[in-house]
Formats: sequence, structure tokens, C-alpha cells
Amino acid sequence: MFTSAWWWASALVVVDLAIRVLAIIFVPRNRRPTSGMAWLLAIFLIPYFGVIAFLLIGSPKLPRKRREVQEEINTFMRAVSAEERLEDTHGNNPAWFNSLVRMNAVYGGLPLLAGNSGTLLGDYEQTIAAMADAVDSATGYVHVQFYILGVDATTAGFFDALERAIARGVTVNVMLDHWASRGKRDYAATKARLDAMGANWTLMLPLQPLKGKFQRPDLRNHRKILVIDGTVGYMGSLNMISRDYNVKKNIRRGLKWKELVVELRGPGVSTLDAVFISDWYSETGEVILQGVRRAELVSGGESLSRLGSALVDHRADAGTMLIQVVPSGPGFERENNLRLFLGLIHAAQQRIVITSPYFVPDESLLYAISSAVARGVPVDLFVSEIGDQALVHHAQRSYYEQLLRAGVRIFLYPAPYILHAKHFTIDDEVAMIGSSNMDMRSFSLNMEVSMLVRDAGFVARLRAVEDEYREVSRMLTLEEWMRQPLRSTVLDNLARLTSALQ
Repeated sequence: MFTSAWWWASALVVVDLAIRVLAIIFVPRNRRPTSGMAWLLAIFLIPYFGVIAFLLIGSPKLPRKRREVQEEINTFMRAVSAEERLEDTHGNNPAWFNSLVRMNAVYGGLPLLAGNSGTLLGDYEQTIAAMADAVDSATGYVHVQFYILGVDATTAGFFDALERAIARGVTVNVMLDHWASRGKRDYAATKARLDAMGANWTLMLPLQPLKGKFQRPDLRNHRKILVIDGTVGYMGSLNMISRDYNVKKNIRRGLKWKELVVELRGPGVSTLDAVFISDWYSETGEVILQGVRRAELVSGGESLSRLGSALVDHRADAGTMLIQVVPSGPGFERENNLRLFLGLIHAAQQRIVITSPYFVPDESLLYAISSAVARGVPVDLFVSEIGDQALVHHAQRSYYEQLLRAGVRIFLYPAPYILHAKHFTIDDEVAMIGSSNMDMRSFSLNMEVSMLVRDAGFVARLRAVEDEYREVSRMLTLEEWMRQPLRSTVLDNLARLTSALQ
């Protein structure tokens, strides 16, 4: 006679087998092979924990309702792109560049615009001071969007400028990522300060299941945008918070973040504003009409597409830069930032310089870089010597041997700095700068914003920044790397496996 223990054991075997069979059917579907294999490995080795993790974070998609909103936003973006003036922007470009611009417009919806100027800001405190000064010049509106926004001694001047703007009748709209900001020391004080000054503010991708707001917990809005009156905009890698992020372990280690931001003037500012307006609509259901007050905001039923042609007003030329703003993230199905990065690397003929704090490439990016070196294009990669996120840092290190053997020169920016800037240059006239890391999280899970630039002068200024990095960095050699202890190799390889769990 069978005992109850036997029945329980049999049931567990059947359940375990069913989990494995169902995993093989459903997990790899519409997923990268590396990601599918990583998830199957997790489910097969630790079935119950693996299944729970997959149900929580296995889907990189936004909730259905949010995807419907995003599709409306994408339609709006395409309406904006319809204003593109090809004779002004495409005439003198190489064919490969125009083809990438077209791809960006199809996937991200925004046009290439001429007549822009850009100033690079690399000093942390001075960058925040420049932003505060720009806010003090505002006469109509200020749009503030940061992955992490926190009031502290470093950012106090910026918050003071926002308060002064509101006091003189300027509309101030603010967005901050919920999960990224809530874990910081001054989160409650930041919300209280925004309320006290009278700012209109909302959380991005809030995790509030009791309010019906829930999605995969690690989907984040990683964008950093500041727009004043549609005439000046800021975008790049800097979060509006103290240079050590007010995190105890960072303070204990003496860590300091090194950033790069571009101050943009010209018609391209309006497309940067379009990204903010679309995110605001996605979170609140409200359409911001330029130059109007909060009470006059249109809600829900107003079609975003009607605002497209009004948004890009082609102000007078401010400079020589051709720029295209490229939004990306889980609301865009085709990983448009990764496709752009790949296209640029494959097109390079003279030189590639990449700066990324979190460099965890997929196979396509790894092949593109190694292929560039093989066809005679030098590739330099700037990364931090130390990491602030152990798992990501070890995953990044797991690619060093392969990169070094391919001929990539890796430069380690010295401690205690975290080189958090995100940019790269292609040959002498093309560059990318923005919020996007070169890792699978930024390609699939984070909402990012990048800017494609064609302008020899801007690239020269960015190359000067890269030269500054090179002067203080140490070049890693294959011989040095191969002397690392076995325990580091094990940790690196384990982290590499987890990086594919998307």
C-alpha cells in the first residue's frame, strides 16, 4: 500500500517535470537565445525559485494598458518626425548616416534637425549650477526629468531656482523614477519640497500595486532631461543628487561620480521636449500644451498626434550640429538604441571610442566591436577601475579577456571615481551621448534617451574629453588580466550568466 509520503514525492516529481516541460515551451519564445538559456538554467537548477523569479521579472514588457499608451505616444513621435526638412539635413551626409537616421525615425519617431549647438559640461557641481542658472532665465515653463532626483546640499541651488521660477509664474513640471529615487536618503524631503514650492510632479513607473500601478519591478525610466522654455535643454548621464548619491557605502568608500552632460540649443531642443511630454502623458494621461499653466492641461482624450507638427517649430539656427534625439526602452519593441549603436560601429572606418560605466554587451555588440578591430579600426573602451554595483561590475569584467584578445584597448578610470558618462565617437564627425549604458538592461529594460550628432566641432570637443580620460586612466593589458585570481574569474562568470536573465 502506498504511503502518503510516496504520493507527495510522486506529486513533486510530476510538478517538477511539468515545470521543466512548460519552461522549454514558453521561456525561449521571442527571447534572445542567451537570455532563454539563462532562464532555463535557473529554472532547471532551482525550479521553484526560478519559476517565481521568471513570473516576476521574466517579461520585459510594460503592462498592456501602458503599451497601448506607448503606441499612441509613438504615433505622436512619428507625427513630429513628419516635419523633417530633408533638404536641410540629409543633403551632405554620407549614405550610411542617412540610412541610420531613417531607421531611428522609423523606430523612435523623431527627426534629424539642423542648426543646433552643444556645450559639454563635465564638472559635477558646475553642471548643476549651470542648470540652476538656466532655470532662473525661464519665462514660460521648466520640464525636469531625472532617474534620481533628491534635494541635498549639492542640489539645493537647483531646487531654489525651481522655487523662484514658480514664484514668478513659471510652470514647473517634474518627473522622477519611483524605485530609483525612493531608496535614497532624502526621498521624503524631496517630495515635501516639491509640494511646498508648488511644482507639478509625478513618479515615473511607480510600483504601487494597491493603486493598480504595477509592472515588472526592474523596468525603470532612466532618462535625464531638463528643458527650459523650449530654447535650451540638458541631457546626459547626471542624476540630480549629491556626487556620492547619499549612499552610506559610497560615502564609506569615498566614491565620486564622474558625469558628462550636453547643453543643447536650437531646434533639437523641441524633440528633447517631445520625449518629456510623451513620458508625462504616459504617467498622467495629460497632454502638456506649451506655454500653458497646469489648470489648462488637457487630459486623456486629447490626441497626442495633433500636437506633433506644432512641437517642432524650427527656431532660428543656433549652430552647425545635426542632431537626432533617440528615445528607447520597453515601450519600443525593437531595441532601437542597440540597433543604432551596432549600425554606427559597423560603419566606422577610422576610430571608435566608447565610454560606458556598465559595459555588458550582447553577442551582436561584441561581434561588431571585434569585427571593427579586425578590419583595422582601433577601438578604445573607457570603464571604471572599480564598480558601485558588484553584480554588474563582475559581469562587465567577464568580457575583458575576449575584448583584449580581439585587440580592444581597455582604459580603467581610477578610483575613487565612478566614470558614469555615457558616450562614444565614430571617426571624426559622428558621436552619441545620453543616458544609455551599453548593457542589456539599457537595451531592453530601461527607458533611455540618446542623441546622435553629426558635427566635426562637437566630436573634436568630445575627443578632448576622451583624451582627458586617457591621461588619468591606466591601460589594462592581457598579461595583467590573466594573472587575476581564480575566485575573481568564478565571480565574473556567474555574474555574466545572471546578466542575461531578461
